[in-house]
Amino acid sequence: MIAATQENIGMLLALYNRMVMIRAFEESAIELFAKGLITGSTHPCIGQEAIPVGACSALEPDDLVLATYRGHGAAIAKGADPRYLMAELLTRTTGCCKGRGGSMHLCDKEKGFLGTNAIVAAHIPIAGGVALSCKLRKTRQVVLCFFGDGASCEGEFFETLNMSALWKVPLVFICENNGYAISVPTSASQATPDIADRARGFGIPAVSIDGNDVLEVRARTSAAVAHARQGYGPFMIECKTVRWERHSAFSAGRYENPEEAQRWKKVDPIPRFAQRLLEMGATVEQLNTEEVVARAAIQQAVEFAMDSPLPEPESVYEGIFAKPGT
Repeated sequence: MIAATQENIGMLLALYNRMVMIRAFEESAIELFAKGLITGSTHPCIGQEAIPVGACSALEPDDLVLATYRGHGAAIAKGADPRYLMAELLTRTTGCCKGRGGSMHLCDKEKGFLGTNAIVAAHIPIAGGVALSCKLRKTRQVVLCFFGDGASCEGEFFETLNMSALWKVPLVFICENNGYAISVPTSASQATPDIADRARGFGIPAVSIDGNDVLEVRARTSAAVAHARQGYGPFMIECKTVRWERHSAFSAGRYENPEEAQRWKKVDPIPRFAQRLLEMGATVEQLNTEEVVARAAIQQAVEFAMDSPLPEPESVYEGIFAKPGT
């Protein structure tokens, strides 16, 4: 339990601010997609904000993160500037990848965010390789790898579990189990109720937790990161949550049952955390201030992105090859 000191209240309000910022970012992304301003598709993490915010708040600044195509929240939680992220979604030259990655391929290496990936589970072995590099170079960095319940059915996941346990790399697996892989419920694709069991089968310590409790996510991740940083190898945290109505803004994987579509609102982590903060001594005015500031930052990000130029056709050949020595 975190003591309700003024210093701690300030830290917790910062977490609340980041959660609201992610929610506002995703709401703006959905709106911009509906207007035809985002090409391809975009995958909101609405209702799951507690997971990236809680987990990334347990890291040191030079620790590293990889995430899925539903990774806008992880990028913001790791400290990426929402202006450059929004510009990337709108394929503008000011985007974090100069408009070449779009919604599903975000990267900000200066903040230790090594990217999202549009291919299910493809980033998991990459995270294993990054963690192995950290171990071999003795950097004491820890790698967080976010992935969904669907990815836990892929071979790359099992291969990475095996090799990371064998080599004791500093890798923390964070499964965002929202109960559905597009339209397939986990009950129809997995024989055990806890995905964490799969990690235990490889000798990796694992826990299943309430992924909508930002403080529990933070506490469990802090312990897992300490475990990995001390050289004891990987750890897995299964964060159980509820998916927003759609798999993506393109509407694939919507719930057929209207009640199921609204289920996430009953466990929405943002009002839940707001109530917790009030009980710990925060004021309504403080919460309102954080929300205003967070939403203003996203509005500024949208304006920045809309005012940024689209890439010229001639730039298609830029950034293909790395310069020698870089």
